[in-house]
Parts: sequence; structure tokens; C-alpha cells
Amino acid sequence: MSDSREFDIIVYGATGFTGRLVAEYLALQYGVGKSVKWAMAGRSAEKLSAVRNEIGAPDDTSFVVADASDPASIRAMANRTKVVLTTVGPYQLYGSDLVAACVEAGTDYVDLCGEPPWMRQMIDKYEAAAKNSGARIVFSCGFDSIPFDLGVQYLQDAAKGKFGHVMPRVRGRVRKMKGTFSGGTAASLQATMAAAAKDPSILQLLRDPFSLAPGYEGPEQPRGTKPLFDDVIDSWVAPFIMAPINTRNIHRSNLLSGNEYGKDFIYDEMLVTGPGDKGEAAARAVAESSAMTSDDGPKPGEGPSKEERETGFYDVLFVATNEQGERIEAVVTGDKDPGYGSTSKMIAESAICLVQDDIPMTGGIWTPASIMGRPLTKRLISNAGLTFEIL
Repeated sequence: MSDSREFDIIVYGATGFTGRLVAEYLALQYGVGKSVKWAMAGRSAEKLSAVRNEIGAPDDTSFVVADASDPASIRAMANRTKVVLTTVGPYQLYGSDLVAACVEAGTDYVDLCGEPPWMRQMIDKYEAAAKNSGARIVFSCGFDSIPFDLGVQYLQDAAKGKFGHVMPRVRGRVRKMKGTFSGGTAASLQATMAAAAKDPSILQLLRDPFSLAPGYEGPEQPRGTKPLFDDVIDSWVAPFIMAPINTRNIHRSNLLSGNEYGKDFIYDEMLVTGPGDKGEAAARAVAESSAMTSDDGPKPGEGPSKEERETGFYDVLFVATNEQGERIEAVVTGDKDPGYGSTSKMIAESAICLVQDDIPMTGGIWTPASIMGRPLTKRLISNAGLTFEIL
């Protein structure tokens, strides 16, 4: 990619709820006199100007008018920047032309996608072209799936340091979480379910734990769809709504790293509800909940108050074991609500990482761990309120 691009990063969707938070974060961290040239993009220059003023971005912050319904404007945007950061979802409805434009232009791309069937379609259609053009396409750079993808990598690095080898079995266990999932996440889930109802092949991809690792067949994986008592952590656990995307990204990370975690790697994610009868009852209640798929759930463009974002958090335990009785644990935490406050910081730092850090320049369709991995982990610890700790 030429260094003569007008911008380092364009935030596409900057007038939406999450995009606005991303722009606000960049203004605070990388505003006037700092090292990143970034711009705000959306359908209306007037709305972009209003958001710029509301978030306190510098007066000279640039605007780019682009609309998913106008492919020419999308291509023009992709040609002006090194990285497109997009919060405009559901991506299966609004993202395909942007991926195509970035691949064609050799422009890097980060998003918040949690839609495995669409991601697989993009892999099948554009991975070879991205490798040829040098475009680094990175899906799932928010709560799905960065804390989990980088958490597993961090734990496996520690296992190699302690035992001299990786561990074949890792459990991801969400111990605490305060905050809502984003309206975009809910909309993406609903759009995926609607598409699956019309196309049986999409349903098949949703059921395949290796759907984002085409050509690879690993060992049978836990389904994670029912409450169970996990004797490894001595607690009841329930299905976790983000597991269907996080697990698939982590298996893709393993594939792209040359099976760094092993060809026998098994991984699942569950929500910890506690021991005893109360833990069991809570696990069953979670399993029966339909909040994310109901019409009463969060809507795109809506979100929690600043106070709610600031007081949110999450805590994820990773437990690695093997048949020899070895065990190692790690915890990843975030200091804001997962769906908005923490997600906006994670995707912003992902884009900065692609621009500034010493990471592979090879084009292709990547996961956060496989392309940015350790440098991104350092960034998130330094700037974005995440912690990574071996217990």
C-alpha cells in the first residue's frame, strides 16, 4: 500500500452509536498534534459535523461522505485511506461492497462482525484476491472476538513457557459481565437467523465449529448449547450467546497459525452461573432466555448511557488442561461495558495496530490473534483498559 494515502484511518459509520464512540476515542487518544491521520465517514456531512462537535473532535477533523447503497462512494472511500474501520452492520446487509472495495484497493479493513456465514462467504470469495492486493481484512475486532481470541493465544504462550508445549483443551468461562450487548449484535443475530431460515447451507455453516477454517477438520467440539455442571471449575455453566462466533474465530486463528494450538485442539465457551441449586437454576434460566432474538432487545443506533458504559465490565477465565494433569489458567478483564465502551476502544486500537505496529504485511482474511496478536494485546493493556493475567 502506498504511504501517500490521504488518511491512516477512516471511521465509517461515525454517526451511529458505536461509530461515534470510536471517533470520540480517537479524538481523545489521537487528536490534534498526534501521530494518526483519521477521518469520519457516513451518509451525511451535516450529521458528521454535528457528531464532531458533540464529541469534541478537533475542528479540522475530515469528513468523507459514503453510503452502502452507493458502491462508487464506497470504492472512493477505500482508495483514500490505509485502513477502513467500519461499524456499519449487519455486515451481511451492508458490508460486502466495502470488503470488495478494500480488497481491490489493497486497503486494510477492521469491523465488529459476529456473522459467521457472511464471514465464510467473504473468505471464499475474496481471500485469494486479498492476498494478491495486500489488503489485510480483519473481522470481529470488538467484544466478539478480541478478549477470547487474544486470551487463548496469551494462555497458550504461557503454557509453552511453563510446560514447553501448548495445551489441547481450553475452556473459556465468562465469570462476570455487566453491560448490554450492542443493538448491532442483536440485529446481526436476527439477520443471520432470517437468512438461515431461507438457506439450509447457512444453517449448516452455523452448526460447523470449523466453518471459518475451510478445508480443516479437527476433533469433535463441545456443543455448548445446554446447561451443565463443569467439574473443572466446580460450577454450573450456561450457553454463552457469543460462543458461536468466538469459537469459530479461535479455530481459524489456529488454522492460520499453522495449527499453533495443535491439530487436537478443543475449545468451548460458557457463562458461569455458580455452584449448587442456585447455579443450576440460573444456568437453566439463561438457556431459556430469548432476549437477544426478541423484538424487545436493543436496537441498532441505541445504547446505554455514559454512566452505564463507564460502570460496565467483564471477566473471562481461561482454563487449559491436558491428559497428563497439567493445568494453567488466565483471566482477561475489560474496564467498560462489553458491547459499547470496551468494544469501541478495541476496534480503534486494532486499526491503529495495523497502521503503526510491526506486524505481518501479508494480505488475506485474518483474525485479530493471527495478524495482530501480541502487539495488539500490549496496546489493549496500555490504552484500552484490558488486563491479561496468568493465575
